Amino acid sequence: MTIVVQDLALGGNGLSVMIKDTLDIAGHPTCAASAALADAPAALAHAQVVKDVLAANCRIIGKTSLHELAFGTTGINQWAGTALNPLYPARIPGGSSSGSAAAVAAGLADFSIGTDTGGSVRIPAACCGVWGLKPTFGRVSRQGVMPAVSSLDCVGPFAADSERLIAAMQAIDPSFKALPAVAHLNIGVVPVQAHPEVQAAVDAALQGSGFALHEQPLPGMAAAYDAGLVVINRETWNACGHLLATGKVGADIAGRLQAAADTSDAALATAEQVRQAFTAQVDAALARFPILAMPTMPDYPLLLSEAADTRAVIGMTAFVRPFNLSGHPALTLPLIGASGLPVGLQLIAAKGADELLCAVARELSRRLAR
Repeated sequence: MTIVVQDLALGGNGLSVMIKDTLDIAGHPTCAASAALADAPAALAHAQVVKDVLAANCRIIGKTSLHELAFGTTGINQWAGTALNPLYPARIPGGSSSGSAAAVAAGLADFSIGTDTGGSVRIPAACCGVWGLKPTFGRVSRQGVMPAVSSLDCVGPFAADSERLIAAMQAIDPSFKALPAVAHLNIGVVPVQAHPEVQAAVDAALQGSGFALHEQPLPGMAAAYDAGLVVINRETWNACGHLLATGKVGADIAGRLQAAADTSDAALATAEQVRQAFTAQVDAALARFPILAMPTMPDYPLLLSEAADTRAVIGMTAFVRPFNLSGHPALTLPLIGASGLPVGLQLIAAKGADELLCAVARELSRRLAR
């Protein structure tokens, strides 16, 4: 069970950090946990986020494993090894940023960095019982991040608590401002179909928060979920399709990549229309309520024994991928369900309102701890 794929010692004497192996660190190869990239040359320069982390006096102590080529939700990796879910070892660590979530859950780093194209920060954070944030699309630099071109992917942090998550954002986003006060706030609760225990944990947390709650449907979520996969498939094929010729891509990922090659221009054009419509719908909801809330995942994390086929379990991203399509910032904070298993509470804010999102999540967590 692999969490760290490479030990490092870079930077100052501040907070310790681990970096997903899709971000360039000068002098080290970026392999994305794939045998197809095992012989990749060393990166010539740091990714911008790595530069920012080092400028914040943080210590980079390792690169973390992931679902191969960041193209999966479970974190299972037959070549590089599957990261152990430290708090729930029989369960999947989630993907694709599995090692980054597991490193924080295991206490190996103060915070870690992952990427989120269709839930790849929020899903592993929810599975491993930690905090995870997908910032507003474009707010955190993707320079030096694999894939080089993406209309969905966001660099985001994991941490064991809100304070370190905020410190992580301050490190990776030089524009991150002081958090606003949030004593009184209206939250729009998005109705979804989730496991009764998952929904009960989320409902109890929201009701215990003291914030005013109002139902706010998002009827375009299902279409946005489907459209998001169309975009992911086309953009992942563009970035990684050439690796199939090596014969070294894992069978599960190779099958998904080959299927992605068939994504038509017409399907992509339809997906872009859905993107516009759903983005407008979310913007309208956030004009009514500054924060939206729902479960991060529809069910508890799968047992490892149930999660071998990525295509069969991709529905676990039903509540997260739509907000990659729309580009809104989204955060998951950890809860515990009645069965003692991890549940994520997802909060969404307006584009650019990442500070408000963090402030509400921190305040909600503080109120629940009283």
